[in-house]
Amino acid sequence: MTQEILLLVEKCSHCFSYYDIESGQRLHSVALGEFPHEFVVDAAKRYAYVGHYGVETSGHLGHGGTRIFQIDIAARKLARTIDIAPFNRLHGMQMDERGRLYVLSEDRAQLAVLDHPETDTAPRRAVPTGGIKSHLFALTRDGQTAYVTNLLSHTVTRIRPHDATVAPVPCSPGEKPEGYALSADEKTLYVANRWSNTLAAIDTATMKVVRQAPSRDDATRLYLYRDGRLLVTNYGARSLSVVDPVSLKELAHIPMEARAIALSFHPSRPLAFVSQDNDRLGYFNMETLAFERFMATQREPDVSCAVIL
Repeated sequence: MTQEILLLVEKCSHCFSYYDIESGQRLHSVALGEFPHEFVVDAAKRYAYVGHYGVETSGHLGHGGTRIFQIDIAARKLARTIDIAPFNRLHGMQMDERGRLYVLSEDRAQLAVLDHPETDTAPRRAVPTGGIKSHLFALTRDGQTAYVTNLLSHTVTRIRPHDATVAPVPCSPGEKPEGYALSADEKTLYVANRWSNTLAAIDTATMKVVRQAPSRDDATRLYLYRDGRLLVTNYGARSLSVVDPVSLKELAHIPMEARAIALSFHPSRPLAFVSQDNDRLGYFNMETLAFERFMATQREPDVSCAVIL
């Protein structure tokens, strides 16, 4: 018998939790270090890798964490901890089609790579991002290119994780670029600029902004839905926006009772799971563009991923 599970980092409860998608019931939590943040799940859905950011937000001071928490998803337990010091304030996490794990150190502005994350005890390689306060990144499927959003240098940089001889190529799309979405053909990178209140489309071949449009207040995250539409979390405006990827114009605006922190999509149903800063998570229907229901969480629900176990 299978069960649809939502895996969820609860940042201020310092844990990794399992929720039954149908009932909304919390089934289990795995205790982690203080303020875990981004995570990624491998293709086989065997392990989740959680970055230990170690401070509450990007605006908080502190050295932050240096560990990767490897979660055995089926066993619902911490399999092991990988300490990759001196890399610290681990935030962005991605995996490529070969199963290699990429981990972004915000403080050092370096991208570290674990070629065999199931067994590696340290990175096999690392490259500089070419920016300052490197927070998130998009990764091509083959892992050969990463696009890093750098909060303090106000740049997006294109880097080659497996070739440190290639210098980072910068683009300045706006102030405090953070959220990103890479198009399915990997030719366009969409970026949300928090301080400029703009959305930008960057041509990945030239690293030039080819389209720009205003956003709602403090758009923090961008997500590409499988039909091509963009879904934007507007932190300042307490809302979601559905955006056309061609024009970057807003197709729909959905006010919310709280601020959206992060979201993920159901793998087959037209649902987005939207984490909110009032310790609730909303089920947002991508067809009706309305919230169907909400479930209670622990403190500060953040990044999520739906799996079938």
